[in-house]
Amino acid sequence: MFVYRSQISVLGRIGLPALMVILGLGGAASAVLAQSSDLPSNPTPNPSSLSNPYYGSVTLSPATDGVLKLSLDDAVNRGLGTNLGLKESEAGEIKFKGEVTEALQYFLPSITVSGATGYNEFNLAAFGFTSGLLNKIAASGVFPPNAFNGLSFITKADVTTGQINYEQTLFSGTYIDGYKAVRAAETSAYFSKMSARGEVVQRVATAYLAVIAAQSEVDNAKALMDADKVLLDQAHAKHEAGTVANLDELRARVQYQQQQQIVVADENTREKDEILLKREIGLAPAQKIELTDPAPYSELASRAPEDLKTEAYANRQDYQNLQAQVREARMTIGASKAERLPTLSFKGNYGVTEVSGVGAHGTLSAIGTLKIPIFREASLRGDTEVAKAQLMSVSQQLGDLHGRIDQQVRSSLLDVQAAQQLVQVARSNVDLASQALSDETDRFNNGIDDTLPLVQAQATLQSAQSNLVESLYQFNLAKLGLARSTGVIELQYKTYLGR
Repeated sequence: MFVYRSQISVLGRIGLPALMVILGLGGAASAVLAQSSDLPSNPTPNPSSLSNPYYGSVTLSPATDGVLKLSLDDAVNRGLGTNLGLKESEAGEIKFKGEVTEALQYFLPSITVSGATGYNEFNLAAFGFTSGLLNKIAASGVFPPNAFNGLSFITKADVTTGQINYEQTLFSGTYIDGYKAVRAAETSAYFSKMSARGEVVQRVATAYLAVIAAQSEVDNAKALMDADKVLLDQAHAKHEAGTVANLDELRARVQYQQQQQIVVADENTREKDEILLKREIGLAPAQKIELTDPAPYSELASRAPEDLKTEAYANRQDYQNLQAQVREARMTIGASKAERLPTLSFKGNYGVTEVSGVGAHGTLSAIGTLKIPIFREASLRGDTEVAKAQLMSVSQQLGDLHGRIDQQVRSSLLDVQAAQQLVQVARSNVDLASQALSDETDRFNNGIDDTLPLVQAQATLQSAQSNLVESLYQFNLAKLGLARSTGVIELQYKTYLGR
């Protein structure tokens, strides 16, 4: 008898239900699909694939001696090919494709061919041919007298048989709705995979931009260190000439050494960010890389929240995933109700049996079976109630996500607008700090001020440059978050970044 059961498991970081067990014959399938978050996420320090498979990747080759030139597109493609969480989602989709193929088998006929030959020995007495029965037959006068004299009750014969068997279910409502539920589950697995791809694109792009930002910090720190070296040399020369006090040279030397420390710290941060990027894209940690894309910057065209929200409902994979799960749950209810319907099946066979000394003879059978469930109402009602509860749960999640998408799109758009304003302010601050440092350098060279105002001006420029780098990084992350919120990050991440 066909057994139909379903179950919901809360998996993944946003609590979406896993796909349900659909068929209970020939090996039931259960879905364990890694569902990525629909919220923009940033890498955290020292992440572990034990807590989140998206932090892991498959290293395809060992490190080489050469330097690997890596563009953002190259990094994204490598991430899509090696990310552990995405591989698990792809495996889940493949698994459900197999479940769909398995479900088709219930609609196809089963045909088997068998054959056998053997030497058989029969005991006629065991079949009721006793001596008393033979005497009665002989007394009837049908057979000649003494016809059974010397008859052995043990007989031997060579028996050869060949048979073809045919079996098919002609109608089963449970099979039909069960198959539809499996197809809906396959669709849900596909959208789960596509959502995972969006997660990978966002993570890889974030890691790539983090390395670019770290490299910008290093470049700015080195430039200031070179300027500090020039200042130190000037202060030393003036002190040797007796035009400035030893305190000015000491201040310049302290500033130079502090800037050296900043360079070392920034280089260490950049190298660690590179290691995180390599792990995101499946490169060996020792592999040397060179990023070929500069820090992107472009203002995002203004769009209305309603337009973005409409785009998100049409493209968000997690939203489409839940819609597929709603269809699956409805098919589950249909399958549970269809258990009350009769099941019609047919089976038949045709064969040939040949006995040595007797000859061959054909055999034929045709059997139609109609199964009607009786006295199973409690079980059937229970299955229906469980399926309705599942539908209610998924429908509520779909309604919640519908409102959450509106909130996420609006929040992401506000983040983009705020980050864009911060970039503009940060650029202005860098220009002002650069001008202030230039003026203060002239005052120091002309002997108007000592080194203290100059050191303060350098510190102000250092802070302004760091704020600009961080603002550009956050602006790009905000645009990636908006692309993720609208469900188009994989196809349009370059457009949003302005590359």
